[in-house]
Amino acid sequence: MATVILVRHGRTTANASGTLAGRTAGVKLDDVGTGQADRAAARLSSVPLVAVVSSPLERCRQTAKAVLGAQEDDRRLRVTVDKAITECDYGTWQGSALRDLAKEPLWKTVQSQPSAATFPGGESMATMQARSVAAIRQRDAAIEAEHGAGAVWVAVSHGDIIKSVLADALGMHLDLFQRIGVDPASISIVRYTGARPYVLASNTHEGDLSWLKAAPATRRRARKGAAGAPVDSGAVVGGGAGPGAPGASPTGRS
Repeated sequence: MATVILVRHGRTTANASGTLAGRTAGVKLDDVGTGQADRAAARLSSVPLVAVVSSPLERCRQTAKAVLGAQEDDRRLRVTVDKAITECDYGTWQGSALRDLAKEPLWKTVQSQPSAATFPGGESMATMQARSVAAIRQRDAAIEAEHGAGAVWVAVSHGDIIKSVLADALGMHLDLFQRIGVDPASISIVRYTGARPYVLASNTHEGDLSWLKAAPATRRRARKGAAGAPVDSGAVVGGGAGPGAPGASPTGRS
């Protein structure tokens, strides 16, 4: 029951110009995006992170560096790069203006049936989701094994990647993932358990996140299974009273 905070990179020069950057090298945060990344980092400054993981692309590494720099004790942390959460391979669409791509027949498929979409010279959206979800789930399990069930970590990635992870956590088919919004420098939160993932926040830009500090206490109260691991007792009927309250579920947000 570790908790992953999914952070999209801040706005880039490509975002501002309406260009699909994809995996193009050298695409960096613009002034607006730098400010967005700093604000997201400030929100996370009260959360004791055990890991900061980033897509290898520069815009994500810039955002991850801001998150790391805002931590009260960042000397113990380093940004870890994970290629599995890099941007979708948009193939020949990469570098094109979005207004031009919207005229392509494939655009309608991307909007209405993304599970059937494969970018020319690139990857399919189904492959994109499979690799990114597997990477997040595997790393989350490894972080819990190393740091305990109360561990909180950050993954800095891209809009379609984060939407894919959230869709999986919500039990949504990939064909519905366009219903999810993930803005630049937004923060979404997922906690995986043995029973199900819990989406604790999605596409947020404001709000206190210090309640995430309560995760270790929740872990200590959790019922133990035969192997000594915390057991997810399920979502509290009626919604509960919030993190830290009596009867709180392992989500910490009952």
